Amino acid sequence: MGLLRSIATAVPDHRITQAEVLDVLAKARGAALPARLAQILGNSGIDQRYLACEPDYYLEPRSWTGRAEIYDEVGTRLAHRAAGDALDKAGLAPAVIDAIVLISTTGTMTPSIPSRMIEAMGFDPSTQTIPVFGYGCAGSVLGLRLANDLAAANGGQNILLVSLELCSLSYDYSQFDKKNMIATALFADGCAAAVISGREGPADAPSFRAFDQKTWPGTCDMMGWEIGHTGFDLVLARDIPSFVTRDFAPFCDAFLAAQGLAKSDLSEPACHPGGGRVVEALEAYFAPELSGIPATRDVLRHHGNMSSPTVLFVLDKLLEKKPDKPILLTALGPGFTAALGIVDPRGAA
Repeated sequence: MGLLRSIATAVPDHRITQAEVLDVLAKARGAALPARLAQILGNSGIDQRYLACEPDYYLEPRSWTGRAEIYDEVGTRLAHRAAGDALDKAGLAPAVIDAIVLISTTGTMTPSIPSRMIEAMGFDPSTQTIPVFGYGCAGSVLGLRLANDLAAANGGQNILLVSLELCSLSYDYSQFDKKNMIATALFADGCAAAVISGREGPADAPSFRAFDQKTWPGTCDMMGWEIGHTGFDLVLARDIPSFVTRDFAPFCDAFLAAQGLAKSDLSEPACHPGGGRVVEALEAYFAPELSGIPATRDVLRHHGNMSSPTVLFVLDKLLEKKPDKPILLTALGPGFTAALGIVDPRGAA
């Protein structure tokens, strides 16, 4: 299994609080907001988020072309920053990276961002580029699995994983149905990068132990995108917290048992938070063996739901604490899919 040499994160320049979101939406609507929307925002577990553009940008009609330009400009800048920082933290030059994996479901480019990074950042022209679209919120855990598999190829490779999402490009100010209110309350923009190596590395580097994934039949309508007139339109079911209790929990139990682990054997998990109610359902699952998932709550509070990169923000915080027990990675995404992984920090049993 591969070594996790580094993680780095990046966010856009524009910070907005939940209180400011209410003001922006009231301005867009031209009238006071329904009390229900204020309640949704208040129960999100989020204090602030970062967006690709100034708030007023989201009050104007937009086109596919305009959204694509923002994804190109802001997304490329964030990907370069996170990737450069991850390489610096790993002590590796771009020239020794064998493959770049990009996880992103909120925009797309051809040539892809990884292809454009090769010349711009000094990667070798032979570097393999692997843009992956469609993983959504499960993207970083599934991306780490893919990167780990690639790291084991050809006698050992160095893989750069970049997880980039600009969720705010899906906002539609003209719609005030429930799914758009939830999107406005939860989703944010951000990027994370990680270096995964199948070669020898530092003795203190965390390593991966196992991964698993399950997609449930008949659940495609729980989460995803529909293609709208001006961009992606969110598909999001209301009963994801109950899904955690009913379907995710038995799957996670079986995964841990297959690895000879009980919940009490784990350090704090790195979970994709989803939203406030999903975090509560996850905490109920881990209790009483684990007292909570404060790092997950903290990332949600300060960054919102950034979709795929969010769990890497959480894992980065947890590894800074130098835990001595395995870290469970969890995420739920389109499919409807659960993705799981285990990271062994240095010294983990």
